[in-house]
Amino acid sequence: MIRYYRNRKHNNNSHMSISSNFWDVVKKIRWLVTAVFVTYVVSLSIFPGYLSENVKSDYFKDWYPIILITTFNVGDFLGKCLTAIYVPNGSKGTVWCCMARVLFYPLFMGCIHGPKWMHSEVPVVVLTLMLGVSNGYLTSVLMILAPKSVPIEEAEVVGIAMETGLVIGLVVGSAFGWLWNLEH
Repeated sequence: MIRYYRNRKHNNNSHMSISSNFWDVVKKIRWLVTAVFVTYVVSLSIFPGYLSENVKSDYFKDWYPIILITTFNVGDFLGKCLTAIYVPNGSKGTVWCCMARVLFYPLFMGCIHGPKWMHSEVPVVVLTLMLGVSNGYLTSVLMILAPKSVPIEEAEVVGIAMETGLVIGLVVGSAFGWLWNLEH
């Protein structure tokens, strides 16, 4: 099957020009690229900066940041594993879920400045687990759905575009992570 598509790609007279068609392909998947960008901006701006610097625990003491980082990583792994069970057919709901992850900001802010009951370990651990699971699941789903949303000849370019959105999201999210430290 792979040989068929490679031969088809090389035998077509309409070779894809990287410079001219890259942006055409990105326009087709712009919402998926934006979604993976937002996913990583939200994740990296909260994890690990907020989780290692801005939370305190009288019970876990110095182990608390380590427990939260482990919780995020286990959640991320479980989220990636969930794609073996269910991957949605369309990308619209996935994109909306990625955009909805910005709600983690006020929730985590509530753990610092909110009501007294949010200052305990349980809400922070639950939110961290949800952040990790949603990060792993949504990233995997986006990376699965993006190449399927274009013709096979453009799938390689889609992979490059998605990884570019992911890397830029990592950089921007890491930069935003410093904002948590400025507040403290």
